[in-house]
Amino acid sequence: MKHFSIALLVLFGSNITAQTHQDGDSLWNVSTVHEIHLNFTQPSYWDTLEDGYTNDYYTVCQVVLNGRVMDDVGAKFKGNSSYNNPSDKKSFKIDFNEFDSTLSYDGIKKINLNNCFKDPTFMREKLALDFCRRQGILAPRCTYVRVYINSSYWGLYTLVEEVNAKFLTQRFNNNDGNLFKGDPSGDLRWLGSSPSLYYNKYELDRTQTNDWSDLVHAIDIINNTPSANFQDSLPTVFDTWSVLKAAAFSNIFSNLDSYTGSGHNYYIYHDEDADIFRWIVWDVNEAFGNFQMNMNANTIQTIPYNYLNQPTNRPLLNNMFNNSVYHQDYINALCVMLSNDFTNDFMDPMIDSIANVIRPYVYTDTHKFYTNQNFEDNISMAITLPGPNGGITMPGLKSFITARRNALMNQLSAFGCWLSVPDNSSNITTFKQAPNPANDYFTITPVVTEPYSYRVFNAQGQWIASQENVRGVTSVSCSTWPNGIYFVEYLTTSHRQSLKIVVTH
Repeated sequence: MKHFSIALLVLFGSNITAQTHQDGDSLWNVSTVHEIHLNFTQPSYWDTLEDGYTNDYYTVCQVVLNGRVMDDVGAKFKGNSSYNNPSDKKSFKIDFNEFDSTLSYDGIKKINLNNCFKDPTFMREKLALDFCRRQGILAPRCTYVRVYINSSYWGLYTLVEEVNAKFLTQRFNNNDGNLFKGDPSGDLRWLGSSPSLYYNKYELDRTQTNDWSDLVHAIDIINNTPSANFQDSLPTVFDTWSVLKAAAFSNIFSNLDSYTGSGHNYYIYHDEDADIFRWIVWDVNEAFGNFQMNMNANTIQTIPYNYLNQPTNRPLLNNMFNNSVYHQDYINALCVMLSNDFTNDFMDPMIDSIANVIRPYVYTDTHKFYTNQNFEDNISMAITLPGPNGGITMPGLKSFITARRNALMNQLSAFGCWLSVPDNSSNITTFKQAPNPANDYFTITPVVTEPYSYRVFNAQGQWIASQENVRGVTSVSCSTWPNGIYFVEYLTTSHRQSLKIVVTH
Protein backbone atom coordinates (compact mmCIF):
# COMPACT_ATOMS: atom_id res chain seq x y z
CA MET A 1 0.00 0.00 0.00
CA LYS A 2 1.52 3.31 -1.08
CA HIS A 3 0.26 6.51 0.57
CA PHE A 4 1.85 9.18 -1.64
CA SER A 5 -0.31 11.87 -0.03
CA ILE A 6 1.31 11.12 3.31
CA ALA A 7 4.54 12.72 2.13
CA LEU A 8 2.68 15.96 1.57
CA LEU A 9 0.29 15.91 4.50
CA VAL A 10 2.73 14.94 7.23
CA LEU A 11 5.96 16.05 5.62
CA PHE A 12 7.59 16.98 8.88
CA GLY A 13 5.54 14.87 11.26
CA SER A 14 7.11 11.72 12.69
CA ASN A 15 4.82 10.17 15.27
CA ILE A 16 1.49 11.96 15.08
CA THR A 17 -1.00 11.10 17.80
CA ALA A 18 -4.41 12.67 17.56
CA GLN A 19 -5.67 11.75 20.99
CA THR A 20 -3.34 13.77 23.21
CA HIS A 21 -0.66 16.39 22.73
CA GLN A 22 2.85 15.10 23.24
CA ASP A 23 5.69 17.38 24.31
CA GLY A 24 7.53 18.57 21.22
CA ASP A 25 4.59 18.15 18.82
CA SER A 26 4.69 21.85 17.92
CA LEU A 27 8.26 21.32 16.73
CA TRP A 28 8.18 17.92 15.02
CA ASN A 29 4.57 17.26 14.11
CA VAL A 30 3.75 20.37 12.10
CA SER A 31 4.27 20.97 8.39
CA THR A 32 6.52 24.00 8.59
CA VAL A 33 10.15 25.06 8.50
CA HIS A 34 10.85 26.66 11.86
CA GLU A 35 12.84 29.83 12.52
CA ILE A 36 15.33 30.30 15.37
CA HIS A 37 17.45 33.33 16.24
CA LEU A 38 20.55 32.98 18.41
CA ASN A 39 21.45 36.39 19.77
CA PHE A 40 24.83 36.83 21.51
CA THR A 41 25.86 40.02 23.28
CA GLN A 42 29.46 38.98 24.03
CA PRO A 43 31.93 40.95 21.85
CA SER A 44 33.91 37.79 21.08
CA TYR A 45 31.10 35.26 21.28
CA TRP A 46 32.53 33.09 18.49
CA ASP A 47 35.78 32.60 20.40
CA THR A 48 33.74 31.73 23.48
CA LEU A 49 31.73 29.16 21.53
CA GLU A 50 34.92 27.58 20.20
CA ASP A 51 36.38 27.41 23.69
CA GLY A 52 33.08 25.94 24.92
CA TYR A 53 33.36 23.21 22.31
CA THR A 54 36.88 22.35 23.48
CA ASN A 55 36.06 22.49 27.19
CA ASP A 56 32.42 21.37 27.03
CA TYR A 57 30.45 24.31 28.36
CA TYR A 58 27.51 26.35 27.14
CA THR A 59 27.55 30.02 26.18
CA VAL A 60 24.59 32.12 27.29
CA CYS A 61 22.46 33.70 24.58
CA GLN A 62 18.96 34.87 23.81
CA VAL A 63 16.90 32.50 21.69
CA VAL A 64 13.87 33.52 19.67
CA LEU A 65 12.16 30.37 18.41
CA ASN A 66 9.14 30.85 16.18
CA GLY A 67 8.67 34.28 17.74
CA ARG A 68 8.96 33.23 21.37
CA VAL A 69 11.73 35.13 23.18
CA MET A 70 13.76 33.21 25.76
CA ASP A 71 16.66 34.79 27.62
CA ASP A 72 19.55 32.98 29.31
CA VAL A 73 19.57 29.94 27.05
CA GLY A 74 22.67 27.77 26.65
CA ALA A 75 24.29 27.23 23.23
CA LYS A 76 27.39 25.29 22.24
CA PHE A 77 28.98 23.85 19.14
CA LYS A 78 28.62 20.11 18.61
CA GLY A 79 29.78 17.35 16.29
CA ASN A 80 32.99 15.74 15.13
CA SER A 81 33.64 15.96 11.39
CA SER A 82 30.72 18.37 11.10
CA TYR A 83 32.64 20.71 13.40
CA ASN A 84 36.21 20.08 12.27
CA ASN A 85 35.92 21.66 8.85
CA PRO A 86 36.84 25.19 7.73
CA SER A 87 33.23 26.36 7.31
CA ASP A 88 31.67 28.72 9.83
CA LYS A 89 28.38 26.82 9.54
CA LYS A 90 28.70 24.82 12.75
CA SER A 91 26.17 22.55 14.40
CA PHE A 92 24.68 23.61 17.74
CA LYS A 93 23.23 22.02 20.83
CA ILE A 94 20.69 24.33 22.45
CA ASP A 95 19.78 23.84 26.12
CA PHE A 96 16.83 25.98 27.21
CA ASN A 97 17.33 24.69 30.74
CA GLU A 98 21.06 25.30 31.18
CA PHE A 99 20.90 28.65 32.98
CA ASP A 100 17.20 28.85 33.86
CA SER A 101 15.65 25.66 35.23
CA THR A 102 12.13 26.90 34.39
CA LEU A 103 12.73 27.23 30.65
CA SER A 104 11.55 24.80 27.99
CA TYR A 105 9.88 24.97 24.61
CA ASP A 106 6.71 22.93 24.38
CA GLY A 107 8.06 20.77 27.20
CA ILE A 108 11.40 20.23 25.40
CA LYS A 109 14.56 21.28 27.21
CA LYS A 110 17.26 20.50 24.64
CA ILE A 111 17.47 20.40 20.84
CA ASN A 112 20.12 19.81 18.19
CA LEU A 113 20.71 22.06 15.18
CA ASN A 114 22.66 20.04 12.61
CA ASN A 115 24.45 21.74 9.74
CA CYS A 116 23.87 19.08 7.00
CA PHE A 117 27.60 18.55 6.57
CA LYS A 118 28.45 16.10 3.75
CA ASP A 119 24.92 16.25 2.39
CA PRO A 120 24.25 18.40 -0.69
CA THR A 121 20.57 17.39 -0.56
CA PHE A 122 19.96 18.41 3.10
CA MET A 123 17.69 15.35 3.28
CA ARG A 124 19.76 12.32 4.27
CA GLU A 125 19.23 12.71 8.02
CA LYS A 126 15.55 13.60 7.71
CA LEU A 127 14.71 10.72 5.36
CA ALA A 128 16.69 8.17 7.35
CA LEU A 129 15.26 9.09 10.75
CA ASP A 130 11.70 9.17 9.43
CA PHE A 131 12.27 5.77 7.81
CA CYS A 132 13.39 4.40 11.17
CA ARG A 133 10.32 5.66 12.92
CA ARG A 134 7.99 4.26 10.24
CA GLN A 135 9.60 0.85 10.81
CA GLY A 136 9.19 0.99 14.60
CA ILE A 137 12.92 1.57 15.14
CA LEU A 138 13.71 3.78 18.12
CA ALA A 139 15.09 7.06 16.79
CA PRO A 140 14.75 10.81 17.43
CA ARG A 141 12.34 13.05 15.57
CA CYS A 142 13.67 15.38 12.88
CA THR A 143 12.49 18.47 11.02
CA TYR A 144 13.96 21.69 9.55
CA VAL A 145 14.78 25.13 10.92
CA ARG A 146 16.17 28.37 9.53
CA VAL A 147 18.95 29.57 11.82
CA TYR A 148 19.90 33.21 12.34
CA ILE A 149 22.87 34.42 14.37
CA ASN A 150 22.65 38.02 15.53
CA SER A 151 20.09 38.72 12.79
CA SER A 152 22.20 37.20 9.97
CA TYR A 153 20.73 34.18 8.16
CA TRP A 154 23.15 31.36 8.93
CA GLY A 155 21.46 28.70 6.89
CA LEU A 156 19.07 25.78 6.82
CA TYR A 157 19.60 23.15 9.52
CA THR A 158 17.91 19.97 10.61
CA LEU A 159 16.30 20.21 14.05
CA VAL A 160 16.81 16.87 15.77
CA GLU A 161 15.35 15.65 19.03
CA GLU A 162 17.74 15.04 21.92
CA VAL A 163 17.89 11.52 23.35
CA ASN A 164 17.40 12.35 27.02
CA ALA A 165 14.98 11.87 29.90
CA LYS A 166 12.07 13.35 27.95
CA PHE A 167 12.76 11.05 25.00
CA LEU A 168 12.88 8.04 27.30
CA THR A 169 9.69 8.91 29.16
CA GLN A 170 7.77 9.31 25.92
CA ARG A 171 8.95 5.94 24.56
CA PHE A 172 9.13 3.78 27.69
CA ASN A 173 7.04 5.54 30.35
CA ASN A 174 10.17 5.55 32.51
CA ASN A 175 13.57 7.23 32.49
CA ASP A 176 15.25 5.79 35.58
CA GLY A 177 17.56 3.39 33.78
CA ASN A 178 21.06 3.96 32.50
CA LEU A 179 21.42 5.55 29.07
CA PHE A 180 24.74 4.74 27.42
CA LYS A 181 26.03 6.35 24.26
CA GLY A 182 28.35 4.16 22.21
CA ASP A 183 30.96 6.89 21.86
CA PRO A 184 33.77 7.33 21.16
CA SER A 185 34.34 3.62 20.41
CA GLY A 186 31.55 1.53 21.90
CA ASP A 187 32.06 -1.67 19.96
CA LEU A 188 30.72 -3.86 22.83
CA ARG A 189 33.87 -5.95 23.07
CA TRP A 190 34.75 -7.59 26.39
CA LEU A 191 37.59 -5.73 28.12
CA GLY A 192 37.27 -7.29 31.57
CA SER A 193 34.99 -7.16 34.59
CA SER A 194 36.11 -3.79 35.94
CA PRO A 195 33.73 -0.95 34.95
CA SER A 196 36.63 1.48 34.73
CA LEU A 197 37.85 -0.36 31.63
CA TYR A 198 34.80 0.96 29.76
CA TYR A 199 34.79 4.57 30.97
CA ASN A 200 36.74 5.86 27.96
CA LYS A 201 34.75 3.84 25.43
CA TYR A 202 31.18 4.89 26.28
CA GLU A 203 29.34 7.87 27.70
CA LEU A 204 26.94 7.34 30.59
CA ASP A 205 24.44 10.07 29.80
CA ARG A 206 21.90 9.55 32.51
CA THR A 207 22.05 7.74 35.83
CA GLN A 208 21.25 8.30 39.47
CA THR A 209 24.48 6.60 40.47
CA ASN A 210 27.71 5.92 38.60
CA ASP A 211 26.85 2.23 38.26
CA TRP A 212 28.11 0.56 35.08
CA SER A 213 27.39 -2.99 36.20
CA ASP A 214 24.43 -3.43 33.82
CA LEU A 215 26.56 -2.53 30.79
CA VAL A 216 29.41 -4.78 31.90
CA HIS A 217 26.97 -7.66 32.45
CA ALA A 218 25.43 -7.20 29.00
CA ILE A 219 28.85 -7.10 27.33
CA ASP A 220 29.80 -10.23 29.26
CA ILE A 221 26.72 -12.05 27.92
CA ILE A 222 27.46 -10.90 24.37
CA ASN A 223 31.07 -12.03 24.37
CA ASN A 224 31.38 -14.90 26.83
CA THR A 225 28.21 -16.96 26.39
CA PRO A 226 28.76 -20.33 24.67
CA SER A 227 27.20 -20.34 21.21
CA ALA A 228 24.78 -23.10 22.22
CA ASN A 229 23.30 -20.84 24.91
CA PHE A 230 23.58 -17.50 23.09
CA GLN A 231 20.07 -17.47 21.64
CA ASP A 232 18.50 -17.92 25.08
CA SER A 233 20.92 -15.71 27.01
CA LEU A 234 20.95 -12.59 24.84
CA PRO A 235 17.24 -11.71 25.38
CA THR A 236 17.92 -11.51 29.13
CA VAL A 237 20.00 -8.37 28.51
CA PHE A 238 18.91 -7.00 25.10
CA ASP A 239 15.73 -6.33 23.15
CA THR A 240 16.98 -8.35 20.20
CA TRP A 241 14.35 -6.98 17.79
CA SER A 242 15.52 -3.44 18.41
CA VAL A 243 19.10 -4.49 17.62
CA LEU A 244 18.29 -6.39 14.43
CA LYS A 245 15.91 -3.81 13.00
CA ALA A 246 18.43 -1.01 13.60
CA ALA A 247 21.12 -3.15 11.95
CA ALA A 248 18.84 -3.82 8.98
CA PHE A 249 18.22 -0.10 8.59
CA SER A 250 21.94 0.70 8.69
CA ASN A 251 22.66 -1.93 6.07
CA ILE A 252 19.89 -0.88 3.69
CA PHE A 253 20.97 2.76 3.84
CA SER A 254 24.72 1.90 3.83
CA ASN A 255 24.76 3.96 7.03
CA LEU A 256 28.23 2.89 8.05
CA ASP A 257 29.06 5.65 10.52
CA SER A 258 27.29 3.37 12.97
CA TYR A 259 27.89 0.22 15.00
CA THR A 260 28.13 -1.89 11.83
CA GLY A 261 30.88 0.26 10.36
CA SER A 262 32.74 2.73 12.56
CA GLY A 263 31.57 1.06 15.78
CA HIS A 264 29.78 3.95 17.47
CA ASN A 265 26.91 6.48 17.03
CA TYR A 266 24.13 4.75 18.93
CA TYR A 267 22.45 4.72 22.33
CA ILE A 268 21.37 1.77 24.43
CA TYR A 269 18.88 2.35 27.23
CA HIS A 270 18.36 0.00 30.17
CA ASP A 271 14.59 -0.13 30.31
CA GLU A 272 14.10 -1.01 33.96
CA ASP A 273 10.48 -2.08 33.53
CA ALA A 274 11.57 -4.88 31.18
CA ASP A 275 15.12 -5.11 32.62
CA ILE A 276 16.75 -5.16 29.18
CA PHE A 277 18.70 -2.78 26.99
CA ARG A 278 16.97 -1.27 23.96
CA TRP A 279 18.83 0.05 20.92
CA ILE A 280 18.34 3.67 19.80
CA VAL A 281 19.57 4.95 16.42
CA TRP A 282 21.61 8.16 16.44
CA ASP A 283 23.56 10.41 14.06
CA VAL A 284 22.56 9.25 10.59
CA ASN A 285 23.60 12.31 8.56
CA GLU A 286 25.87 10.17 6.34
CA ALA A 287 23.19 7.67 5.34
CA PHE A 288 22.66 6.89 1.66
CA GLY A 289 26.28 5.79 1.34
CA ASN A 290 28.16 8.94 2.34
CA PHE A 291 30.41 7.27 4.93
CA GLN A 292 32.36 5.01 2.64
CA MET A 293 34.99 3.23 4.77
CA ASN A 294 37.61 3.52 1.97
CA MET A 295 35.17 2.04 -0.56
CA ASN A 296 34.05 3.75 -3.75
CA ALA A 297 30.47 4.86 -4.34
CA ASN A 298 29.60 1.82 -6.47
CA THR A 299 30.91 -0.61 -3.87
CA ILE A 300 29.11 1.13 -1.01
CA GLN A 301 25.81 0.55 -2.82
CA THR A 302 26.45 -3.19 -3.15
CA ILE A 303 27.89 -4.12 0.26
CA PRO A 304 26.81 -7.56 1.56
CA TYR A 305 23.50 -7.81 3.39
CA ASN A 306 25.45 -8.86 6.52
CA TYR A 307 28.33 -6.41 6.17
CA LEU A 308 30.32 -5.74 9.34
CA ASN A 309 33.56 -3.83 9.48
CA GLN A 310 36.00 -6.14 11.32
CA PRO A 311 33.30 -8.62 12.43
CA THR A 312 35.16 -9.87 15.50
CA ASN A 313 35.25 -6.26 16.69
CA ARG A 314 31.45 -6.04 16.39
CA PRO A 315 30.64 -9.00 18.65
CA LEU A 316 26.94 -8.28 19.18
CA LEU A 317 25.95 -8.45 15.52
CA ASN A 318 28.65 -10.92 14.58
CA ASN A 319 27.34 -13.42 17.12
CA MET A 320 23.73 -12.75 16.15
CA PHE A 321 24.48 -13.27 12.45
CA ASN A 322 26.21 -16.54 13.30
CA ASN A 323 23.10 -17.78 15.10
CA SER A 324 20.60 -19.34 12.70
CA VAL A 325 17.49 -17.96 14.43
CA TYR A 326 18.76 -14.39 14.74
CA HIS A 327 20.17 -14.56 11.21
CA GLN A 328 16.73 -15.45 9.87
CA ASP A 329 15.08 -12.71 11.95
CA TYR A 330 17.53 -10.24 10.47
CA ILE A 331 16.78 -11.40 6.92
CA ASN A 332 13.06 -11.04 7.65
CA ALA A 333 13.64 -7.48 8.85
CA LEU A 334 15.52 -6.65 5.66
CA CYS A 335 12.80 -8.20 3.51
CA VAL A 336 9.99 -6.28 5.17
CA MET A 337 11.79 -2.95 4.80
CA LEU A 338 12.72 -3.63 1.17
CA SER A 339 9.20 -4.78 0.34
CA ASN A 340 7.48 -1.73 1.69
CA ASP A 341 9.07 1.66 2.31
CA PHE A 342 12.50 1.27 0.69
CA THR A 343 11.32 1.57 -2.88
CA ASN A 344 11.49 4.37 -5.43
CA ASP A 345 7.69 4.25 -5.74
CA PHE A 346 7.33 5.06 -2.06
CA MET A 347 10.30 7.32 -1.40
CA ASP A 348 10.75 9.37 -4.59
CA PRO A 349 7.53 11.38 -4.10
CA MET A 350 8.55 11.99 -0.50
CA ILE A 351 11.98 13.21 -1.60
CA ASP A 352 10.43 15.53 -4.17
CA SER A 353 7.95 16.91 -1.65
CA ILE A 354 10.62 17.74 0.91
CA ALA A 355 12.89 19.23 -1.75
CA ASN A 356 10.11 21.55 -2.90
CA VAL A 357 9.60 22.85 0.64
CA ILE A 358 13.25 23.39 1.59
CA ARG A 359 14.56 24.57 -1.82
CA PRO A 360 14.13 28.35 -1.17
CA TYR A 361 16.00 28.08 2.14
CA VAL A 362 18.76 25.95 0.60
CA TYR A 363 19.27 28.43 -2.23
CA THR A 364 19.57 31.41 0.13
CA ASP A 365 21.94 29.55 2.51
CA THR A 366 25.26 31.22 1.70
CA HIS A 367 27.05 29.24 4.41
CA LYS A 368 26.17 25.81 2.99
CA PHE A 369 28.87 23.35 1.96
CA TYR A 370 27.74 22.81 -1.64
CA THR A 371 26.24 24.66 -4.57
CA ASN A 372 22.61 24.93 -5.58
CA GLN A 373 23.37 22.73 -8.58
CA ASN A 374 24.89 20.11 -6.26
CA PHE A 375 21.61 20.16 -4.32
CA GLU A 376 19.53 19.61 -7.46
CA ASP A 377 21.79 16.98 -9.00
CA ASN A 378 22.38 14.88 -5.87
CA ILE A 379 18.65 14.35 -5.37
CA SER A 380 18.59 12.06 -8.40
CA MET A 381 22.15 11.09 -9.24
CA ALA A 382 25.66 10.69 -7.92
CA ILE A 383 27.94 13.72 -7.99
CA THR A 384 31.72 13.82 -7.83
CA LEU A 385 33.32 16.71 -5.98
CA PRO A 386 36.98 17.79 -6.09
CA GLY A 387 39.33 16.22 -3.59
CA PRO A 388 42.32 13.94 -3.17
CA ASN A 389 42.57 10.72 -5.19
CA GLY A 390 40.11 11.90 -7.80
CA GLY A 391 37.62 13.46 -5.41
CA ILE A 392 34.66 12.03 -3.56
CA THR A 393 31.55 10.65 -5.22
CA MET A 394 28.28 11.00 -3.31
CA PRO A 395 25.45 8.67 -4.34
CA GLY A 396 22.23 10.35 -5.38
CA LEU A 397 19.23 9.76 -3.16
CA LYS A 398 16.98 8.22 -5.80
CA SER A 399 19.73 6.40 -7.67
CA PHE A 400 21.00 4.99 -4.36
CA ILE A 401 17.57 3.55 -3.54
CA THR A 402 17.45 1.83 -6.94
CA ALA A 403 20.97 0.44 -6.78
CA ARG A 404 20.88 -0.61 -3.14
CA ARG A 405 17.50 -2.28 -3.38
CA ASN A 406 18.52 -4.22 -6.49
CA ALA A 407 21.76 -5.36 -4.87
CA LEU A 408 19.98 -6.59 -1.76
CA MET A 409 17.21 -8.29 -3.74
CA ASN A 410 19.86 -10.28 -5.60
CA GLN A 411 21.65 -11.23 -2.38
CA LEU A 412 18.54 -12.17 -0.44
CA SER A 413 16.88 -14.20 -3.16
CA ALA A 414 18.97 -17.15 -1.98
CA PHE A 415 17.06 -17.04 1.34
CA GLY A 416 13.62 -16.97 -0.24
CA CYS A 417 13.13 -13.32 0.60
CA TRP A 418 9.70 -12.27 -0.62
CA LEU A 419 9.72 -8.71 -1.90
CA SER A 420 6.08 -7.97 -2.34
CA VAL A 421 3.90 -7.71 0.74
CA PRO A 422 0.12 -7.52 0.27
CA ASP A 423 -1.94 -5.17 2.40
CA ASN A 424 -3.84 -8.11 3.86
CA SER A 425 -2.03 -11.44 3.87
CA SER A 426 -4.53 -14.08 2.79
CA ASN A 427 -5.35 -16.77 5.31
CA ILE A 428 -3.19 -15.06 7.94
CA THR A 429 -4.65 -13.01 10.76
CA THR A 430 -1.93 -11.49 12.89
CA PHE A 431 -4.01 -8.73 14.53
CA LYS A 432 -7.62 -8.37 15.59
CA GLN A 433 -9.52 -5.14 16.30
CA ALA A 434 -12.68 -4.84 18.40
CA PRO A 435 -15.24 -3.43 18.63
CA ASN A 436 -15.82 -2.51 15.02
CA PRO A 437 -17.53 -0.06 14.64
CA ALA A 438 -15.78 1.69 17.54
CA ASN A 439 -17.00 4.57 19.66
CA ASP A 440 -14.51 5.86 22.23
CA TYR A 441 -11.80 3.24 21.80
CA PHE A 442 -10.92 -0.06 20.17
CA THR A 443 -8.70 -2.86 21.39
CA ILE A 444 -5.84 -4.37 19.42
CA THR A 445 -5.19 -8.04 20.08
CA PRO A 446 -2.07 -9.51 18.46
CA VAL A 447 -1.69 -13.20 17.70
CA VAL A 448 2.08 -12.73 17.51
CA THR A 449 4.26 -12.43 20.61
CA GLU A 450 6.90 -10.19 19.04
CA PRO A 451 6.72 -6.39 19.46
CA TYR A 452 4.79 -4.48 16.82
CA SER A 453 4.05 -0.97 15.63
CA TYR A 454 0.85 0.45 14.25
CA ARG A 455 -0.15 3.48 12.18
CA VAL A 456 -3.65 4.85 11.66
CA PHE A 457 -4.71 6.66 8.48
CA ASN A 458 -8.00 8.38 7.77
CA ALA A 459 -9.86 7.95 4.48
CA GLN A 460 -7.90 10.85 2.95
CA GLY A 461 -4.60 9.07 3.59
CA GLN A 462 -3.53 11.36 6.45
CA TRP A 463 -1.45 9.70 9.14
CA ILE A 464 -3.24 10.58 12.38
CA ALA A 465 -1.97 8.20 15.06
CA SER A 466 0.81 5.72 15.69
CA GLN A 467 2.70 3.87 18.37
CA GLU A 468 6.01 2.01 18.31
CA ASN A 469 7.27 -1.12 20.05
CA VAL A 470 3.92 -2.21 21.44
CA ARG A 471 3.72 -5.50 23.29
CA GLY A 472 0.55 -7.51 23.79
CA VAL A 473 -3.01 -6.21 23.92
CA THR A 474 -3.44 -2.44 23.82
CA SER A 475 -6.31 0.04 23.54
CA VAL A 476 -6.44 3.00 21.16
CA SER A 477 -8.58 6.01 22.02
CA CYS A 478 -10.61 7.29 19.09
CA SER A 479 -13.00 9.51 21.05
CA THR A 480 -11.74 12.69 19.34
CA TRP A 481 -11.69 11.28 15.81
CA PRO A 482 -14.45 12.37 13.43
CA ASN A 483 -16.91 9.69 12.34
CA GLY A 484 -15.64 7.77 9.35
CA ILE A 485 -13.53 4.93 7.99
CA TYR A 486 -9.94 4.46 9.15
CA PHE A 487 -7.17 2.10 8.18
CA VAL A 488 -4.82 0.58 10.76
CA GLU A 489 -1.51 -0.66 9.42
CA TYR A 490 0.43 -3.13 11.59
CA LEU A 491 4.12 -3.89 11.24
CA THR A 492 6.29 -6.55 12.84
CA THR A 493 9.74 -7.64 11.80
CA SER A 494 8.26 -10.31 9.52
CA HIS A 495 4.76 -9.17 8.64
CA ARG A 496 2.59 -6.24 7.63
CA GLN A 497 -1.21 -6.24 7.86
CA SER A 498 -3.77 -3.51 7.13
CA LEU A 499 -7.25 -3.57 8.66
CA LYS A 500 -10.23 -1.24 8.35
CA ILE A 501 -12.14 0.17 11.29
CA VAL A 502 -15.24 2.37 11.40
CA VAL A 503 -15.61 5.07 14.05
CA THR A 504 -19.09 6.26 15.04
CA HIS A 505 -20.03 8.38 18.04
